[in-house]
Amino acid sequence: MNRTKGLLGYAALAAALGALVPTCSVTPTENPTWEPPAYKGQWGSEGTAAGEFEAPTGAAVAADGTVYVADFSRHDVQYFTAAGSFLGRWGARGNGDGEFEHPWGVAVAADGTVYVADSHNDRVQYFTPAGSFLGKWGGTGGGDGRFNTPTGIAVGPDGNIYVVEAGDTGRVQYFTPAGQFAGKWPLPESGDGRLVGATYLAFAPGAKVAYVADAGNDRIQFFTAGGKLFGRWGAEGTGPGEFFRPTGVAVAPGGRVAVTDTGNDRLQVFSPKGEFLGKWGSRGAKDRQFYGPGGVAIADDGAIYVVDRGNDRVVYYR
Repeated sequence: MNRTKGLLGYAALAAALGALVPTCSVTPTENPTWEPPAYKGQWGSEGTAAGEFEAPTGAAVAADGTVYVADFSRHDVQYFTAAGSFLGRWGARGNGDGEFEHPWGVAVAADGTVYVADSHNDRVQYFTPAGSFLGKWGGTGGGDGRFNTPTGIAVGPDGNIYVVEAGDTGRVQYFTPAGQFAGKWPLPESGDGRLVGATYLAFAPGAKVAYVADAGNDRIQFFTAGGKLFGRWGAEGTGPGEFFRPTGVAVAPGGRVAVTDTGNDRLQVFSPKGEFLGKWGSRGAKDRQFYGPGGVAIADDGAIYVVDRGNDRVVYYR
């Protein structure tokens, strides 16, 4: 079985098309005027102590502002206050309950339940807000309810749990909160809608629209909750609106879409339909620099949390 080659490499890269395809009327809209948020702080460094990281990947923000961060190489989940004060951690390397083999994406439901894409164990596990094990589902395979490297995970507007796979299946499945298979997106095997090395997905608040970081195709695609393609944008490159392996995607309360452009060491921001609004970042460790940024999460108050994987830290802006 093919596995993704770390967070920054994908086995298949395809030429992406740059034009936005027609969108449906229910796609959220807004005035595209945008001003970059201010740097507010950061936390983390390389290490194994509380609050340190060894290749952090996904992040999610709970309704109370708690920030959860999955660590790919520490095989654990840590959680923090909105300003980065360490609150706790759980997990260790393994395949038992509450153990992980390279956890990737993390999502938090309205009731506080924390869902983790346990990527190399090909399963999803879920926990209380403090990390007590509640349950799991999945297993290796291409059948319904099984996975080939689950990476991104999100809670949909219907309360179902949506999981995208970076492996050969290149699909999105969705489940009840307890893990019962509920359906999968009817994605094509080629062309628009196909996913290659997809990493994260995120729903627009208050809208049944999901954005997927289609990393292997250097683009963002967005769909209905049932998997109907609304549109896409992006192509390989370094210009505004272009990408080199986009990894993380998150949607702000107003509908703006933030994307970590991993290979270009930057974050880009778009309107809900993919109109370029702005960007910041370059290779480095200063306040507005990154080194292979991964997951991104946006709180209800608009704070943007960027998982700066190569610098083993989380940086946030508002």
